[in-house]
Amino acid sequence: MREKRRRYALCVQADAEEDLQVRKVYEVLPDEMAATRGHLRIVDESGEDYLYPASYFVGLTLPREAQAVLVAVPTGIRVQKN
Repeated sequence: MREKRRRYALCVQADAEEDLQVRKVYEVLPDEMAATRGHLRIVDESGEDYLYPASYFVGLTLPREAQAVLVAVPTGIRVQKN
């Protein structure tokens, strides 16, 4: 059985969304109905999945090694900036 590849996208616009950060990579969950309406289901900074406009993101194709690193990092952890 072949492992299903995860999908990722780079946030390029966040407007007033508190749970998105521009230039950050987010996991995209499958949601065909949302896609037909121009949205993506994103696991955001809260660690939950929500719909956001697809125009906020650019899809990424990552090597398996990069995906393994992203899977190993828990979502919803905010990093303090000094």
